[in-house]
This record gives sequence, structure tokens and C-alpha cells, in this order.
Amino acid sequence: MENLHNVYLEEVEDLFSKIEESLLLLEKAPEDSSLIAEVFRSMHTLKGSSSMYGSIKVADFVHNLETIYDKVRSHEIELDQTIIDATFKSLDHLKKIVHTPDIPDPIDAKYHVKLTSEIINLLDEHQGHSENTNTLAGNKKTFLISFNPGKNIFSDGTNPALLIDELSDLGKSRAWSYIDGTAMDKKFNPRTCYTSWKVILVTEADENPIRDVFIFVEDTCKLKIESVYDGDLLSLPEFTTQLPINDLSAKPITLSSLTKLVSSIPEEALQVESEEIANDHEGDEEMEENASKSRVQEEAITSIRVSADKLDELMNQVSELVTTQAGLSLYAENNFDPALNAIADNVEKLSRQLRDIAFEMTLIQISNLFRRFNRVTRDISTQLGKSVKFLTEGGDTELDKKIIDSLADPLMHLIRNSLDHGIESKEERVRLGKPEKGTIKLSSYYSGAKVFIKIEDDGKGIDPQKIREKAISSGLISKDDKLTEKEIYDLIFVPGFSMAKSVTDISGRGVGMDVVKKNILDIRGDITVESKIGVGTKVILGLPLTLSVIDGLLVNVQGTSFIVPLIDIQKCFEIPRAELSNDFNELLVLDGEKIPYLDLRKEFDIREETAPKKTSVIVLENEENKIAVCVDSIIGEYQAVLKPVGKYYRNQEFVSGATILGDGSIALVLDAYKIIARKMIKQKKSA
Repeated sequence: MENLHNVYLEEVEDLFSKIEESLLLLEKAPEDSSLIAEVFRSMHTLKGSSSMYGSIKVADFVHNLETIYDKVRSHEIELDQTIIDATFKSLDHLKKIVHTPDIPDPIDAKYHVKLTSEIINLLDEHQGHSENTNTLAGNKKTFLISFNPGKNIFSDGTNPALLIDELSDLGKSRAWSYIDGTAMDKKFNPRTCYTSWKVILVTEADENPIRDVFIFVEDTCKLKIESVYDGDLLSLPEFTTQLPINDLSAKPITLSSLTKLVSSIPEEALQVESEEIANDHEGDEEMEENASKSRVQEEAITSIRVSADKLDELMNQVSELVTTQAGLSLYAENNFDPALNAIADNVEKLSRQLRDIAFEMTLIQISNLFRRFNRVTRDISTQLGKSVKFLTEGGDTELDKKIIDSLADPLMHLIRNSLDHGIESKEERVRLGKPEKGTIKLSSYYSGAKVFIKIEDDGKGIDPQKIREKAISSGLISKDDKLTEKEIYDLIFVPGFSMAKSVTDISGRGVGMDVVKKNILDIRGDITVESKIGVGTKVILGLPLTLSVIDGLLVNVQGTSFIVPLIDIQKCFEIPRAELSNDFNELLVLDGEKIPYLDLRKEFDIREETAPKKTSVIVLENEENKIAVCVDSIIGEYQAVLKPVGKYYRNQEFVSGATILGDGSIALVLDAYKIIARKMIKQKKSA
């Protein structure tokens, strides 16, 4: 039962996201019929899923919303902002009560009744003011429905006979079932559906409610709904007595045969004159259309839901396999045996392929995260009385699921701050000559071994002088302290520091930015702030692509092993150690280019007397910056399973993690981004 509950919650969360995304687009294009249909279909699915799970109160509540959008798509009522606002409010309520479908909380129960009443009143009001009513309402019409289920329809528990029975709820009906004679010549499979149906339905509804009966199977069946007559044919004995009996092997009735039957009825027996009736479309055109649809379905990529815990366990096991493979390769290297070397090489190849496949399974497009903030921006900007345009870019960038899960709260804080402190009011923006509508842009892109996420706005910017004054008055720094602009901006992340003049529900309590930085550091990321007064602010997050396994270069410094991420490396050199000893500018000329270098022996205070005569130089590149890292020797490529470091290494600038080598020893993983950033800052200070 718990597993069923989890599946239900996963499905409704996806539906909530779809509805919310469509509503945000509908605010800009309220007449877009495809978006209206998407909202209706998602609500219909939500109602059906809730009914099957037993959440009757949820299903009944959604039914009222579904009715509104059914009438919107039928052009019976017009979609306006009041409907959209009410839908957003309803979604927030539904997100809460799906976890407790019985609504045990009396406050939630009272609000549920109130909101249900508001939705019903909203429907009544719009129906009362609508000038575009359904012309078929109150007028009976006869349809012919051709339903041919997919042969595998039983596999998901669907009973097609119940769908036929559901049609009777829309009016009077007569149904005929037919067996595929060609299939019966072959071996009978009880799990295969060989039956198709023809139904004559008399109803006051239009085509949409009929099609909704088959909404859950429309992608796996052949469905055709045809208008036969503007009137009730099933009430005429002259019509019903001439209908064929239900013979499983009989030739199916068609629109043309029904048309001929209607034409044979005496004129005086007809209550309503027949209007223009469509010709028979069951010929080659229908076959071609169905064949085309079938081909599309066959080519569709199938997917399954997998628990995140199972993926995490898979990555853990793959990581252990990689570590074991490293031990096997080391043993094969130390014990000359051609057969063993061949096995070790094959295991290394297979483990690398398995690692890559498992890694790709844990990657998620960051657009799944970005979508959450459309709604946040809309609600907060409305609350603040500001007009804001929210843009996203680079949503196809992929990140480890664990990292994406850790980013939701930090990004939420940053966007709230941009809305509350960054974007000016409409009046102020007009006075400053800016567009009345502010802009917040959320973008992501790859660079080296990292993914960068930028949150930028075109607001008032951050005044470093005011930050400095606030920090002095708060006792964080003294008047004599000389700080770079970056160091001043970093004060924003000090716990308790806030520039807000008053506390609001949105921000200003001095909590949030320190939490943002802590959360980013916990996933081996970094955060920087760039700002210009009157132009805007940009916050940049640098994040590792994954938290699990990387390809690295194993290097050695005075007997200690280190891993450098392979993706950050541009080139490797070997130079005499003397070139470093006689250099005072800390610059190396490599391939005719001057590159600043960092000597790890010097950084780790290792005695120069023990240094080898030759030094290996690794050129790292990040965005437009290059730096050369000097080590004693390069051992070779290595698959590193990343592990978190203990408290003694947690604050080390160069270290982002650790890995276990094949011989059981530990190697620290160097953070190329932080090495480059530190060197660039040091160069600027010396300049």
C-alpha cells in the first residue's frame, strides 16, 4: 500500500508541475487552445488517479476545476485572470491535501469547503455572464463511436468493456462488439484483446465529453467519433428495428450504412430535419491515418519510474566496483601475467562503461528545477506590486540529482532577494529611465568540469560602500581594514548580516545568504557576487558535475598522491626544477605563452632539497584563465571515486574531496577552479 501511495504522489507531483507551467503560459496567451486542453487533460488525469487511489475528496474538488476548463475549451465561458488566480490557489491547496486525502486538520477541512464553494460560485458567475453558450446544450444528437483498443490494453489493468459502459452515462446507447477473425486463425492468447466496438450514442453533450471517456487509452487505441444525426434516432422504432443484431463475426456498422438507414425512414417519422451528414471516412484515408499513428507509437521511447534510492544504491555499488577494479589493475601491474593483464584491462573497460551509464541515469536536466521558480516569481512580484519578467536559459544542462535537490533552497533565497531588494518599484524604474518591467534571468552552462548557474537582475545593484559601513557598525570589520570589492561582497554571506531596513515575510531577517553559501559549499561548489550600482546584480554558482566518480590525473608530490580532474587539464609539460627556483614573477613560458604557476611543494612547505631535478607541469584552464600547477611527477589517468573529506581538510582551499587508490592509500582531489581563482586574486594584489 505504501508503494502505491508513493507512485500516486509521484504522478500527482508531475501533474501539478504540468498544470502550473501551462497556467503561467496561459496568463500571457489566454486564448491558446492547446494550453487550455493541456490543463484540462492534466486535471482529468489527476481526478482519475485520485479516484483510483481512493482520494475521493481530492477527486471531487478537482472535478469542479475540470468542469471550468472543460467549458473554457468548449468556448462556453471565457478564461480570465480570476479563473487563473483561483486555479493557482486551488493547486496550492491540493499540493497539501494529497498527502492527507481525508483532510484530518480542521483548519484545512474548513478551507477546503470554502475553496470548493468559491470554485462553484466562480463557475456559476461565468456561466451567467457568458454570451457564447454551447448551441448543442439541450439538443440531443446521435453519434457513431468506433473503438478499437490496442492489443496490449489488458497489460495495464484497463477493462475496455467498462469504457463502453461509461458511455451510457452520457445518454442512451446501443453497442456492438466484433472479433478480429484473422487473429482467431492464429494461436489464441488470453492476454491479447481481439475485440473492437461500435456504439450509437444519443446525448446532449458535444464530442469533447465523449472523447474524455477514452482519455487514458487514447494513445493506445484507434478511436473515431462521427456525427450521424441532429436528433434522437434511438427513440425511433423505424430506426432501431432495422439495426443489426450483435453478432461477433458480423460486418461492423459504418457511418454510410447508418446514413442509408436514416434515409429510408419516412419523412413524417423524423422529429427534426437531418442536416448535412458527413460521408463515410472508413476507407483508405482512415487506414493511412491509423497506420501513421501506429508507427509513431511503435517508435516512441518508453520509460519507467525508478526509485531515487535504487539509483543511489546503484551508484554506490558502481563506485565500489571502480575501487576494486583499481586494485585489480595494480595487482596485475605488479605481477607480470599476460592473461591477468588482459582480464584487468577488460574489467577496467567494462567498469568505465557501466560507470558512465549509471552516471547518466542520475543526471537530470536543470530545467526541472528552473520551472519551480516561475510560480515563485509570479506570486512574490504580485505581492510586492512589482512587474517582473522571469527568463531562463540553458535548461538542458544536466546535473547530478543530488546536486539539483540541494539547489532548490539556495536558488529560492537568491530569487527572493532579487525580487525584494534588487528590482525597483514600477514608479522608481520609470523615474530612472528603465523599463517598467524588471528582469530576472536564471541561466546555466558548462565550463570545464563545472556547471555554472547565474541569477542576474537589472535592479538597483549592491552598493559596496553601504555594505562596508554596515559591517563596521555591526562590528564585523574595523575602519582600518582594507578589503577588495570581492571581500566586501563576501560579507553578505556572514551569518546575521543583512542590509534590509525592515523585516518582511519575504526577506530581511539576516538569515538566508549564509545558509545559501553553506549549502553550496556542502556540495563542493562556490559562490561569487558581481554588481554595479543602477545596473544590476549577478550571483554565480560554480558546481561540480557529479558527486560520485570523475576521470582524473594521478600525480605525486613528495610521496603524497593527488588527483587533478582530467576535464580541467589543457596540457602537460616537464621542465627543469631550476626554472622555478630562479623565477621571482611566478610566470612560466610554455609554448610561447606566459602562464602564472603554482608550485605545490612551496604551497605545502616541503623542503626544496628533496625536490627532483625535473618537475611536471599541468596547465589548468577555466573559462579564460590559465594556471600551471607544478608537481613532482605524473603517474597516469585514474578513475576517482569521490569521498567527502574529514573536518581537518574541510576548510582547505585546494581540496574538494578524496579517493581510495588501488593499494588502499588515500589521494586528495584538487579543486582546479579554486586553485585558479586564488592565483588570479594573488596576481591582482601583487599588481
